[in-house]
Amino acid sequence: MSQPELKTESVGTVVVAGAANLAIAVAKLVAGVISGSAAMLSEAAHSVADTTTEVLLYQALRRGARPADQRHPFGYGKESYVWAFFAAMFTFVAGAGFAVTHGVTTILVHEHSGDYLVSYIVLGVSFVIESISLARALRQVRNESKRWGTTPRRFLRLTADTTVKAVFLEDSAALIGLLLAAAGVGLSHATGDEVWDGIASILIGLLLLTVAGILAGNNLSLLVGRAVPERLRHEIEQELTGLPEVERIDTLMTMQLGPGDILVAAKVDFRDEATGAAIEATADEAERRLTGRYPEIRYVFLDPTRSLPGATGRARYTQADPAAGDEPHRR
Repeated sequence: MSQPELKTESVGTVVVAGAANLAIAVAKLVAGVISGSAAMLSEAAHSVADTTTEVLLYQALRRGARPADQRHPFGYGKESYVWAFFAAMFTFVAGAGFAVTHGVTTILVHEHSGDYLVSYIVLGVSFVIESISLARALRQVRNESKRWGTTPRRFLRLTADTTVKAVFLEDSAALIGLLLAAAGVGLSHATGDEVWDGIASILIGLLLLTVAGILAGNNLSLLVGRAVPERLRHEIEQELTGLPEVERIDTLMTMQLGPGDILVAAKVDFRDEATGAAIEATADEAERRLTGRYPEIRYVFLDPTRSLPGATGRARYTQADPAAGDEPHRR
């Protein structure tokens, strides 16, 4: 699957999720106002936060896809992480903040002014719509994990495509939030005690805090300049050491420049008898091999270097990402 196709699929996933969240937000708000349920109002705030997040993620896709220019020779890929970080912070401040404070207020005041039936109807319809949105995000996750030859869980943990990761986590959290809201409304209805409604609202807020924290941490890591996963890095090293004129790789550095852009830079010890022409040809072949196997690799820089005293032929890396885990090669 080409990069334009991937971008189109990500845009489609974001648009579907955004439309679903907007419709659900309106329905939850109406139900919350009619019923007076804190959990329903918190779910409305949850959906409003998710809708705003989708708008920011769409902006991330649009801004990050701009081509490289003279001022930004490596492109604008990292800008997508800036907008995705803003999206996480909005979820943290707006959605979680409202849910927790409104839940605490409900527990202290014990007010419930309306009918429960409308809440049950909206929760049921919302669950169906959110399930459809999540199904699309899950389909993209499965397609991408199959393309990389890994599991969906590992793909979500390691992927640099923050848009699909955000949509998947937010839709999953939305379904969990609906279940929490249903439990809170149901228990309040059964017992006549609004404390359950308030507790559900607080739990929804904590759920949003968790999702926002995961997404914010992931985007900060990518903004700082995260290396590719460990196994992919080793496969890049193997491709380079497999070139005929290469004696060893002294230093190998990688960086994720954007959701679909990877930079590779290496200090290479070429064979002593290699001519300048042979080194140039080897550098060209290295770029062809790497970009052919991994279309996400956009830049390859090789720096010829002398052998180090006591060199054993084993590559020495100047960066590591222990948290990145393993990443199988592309099929």
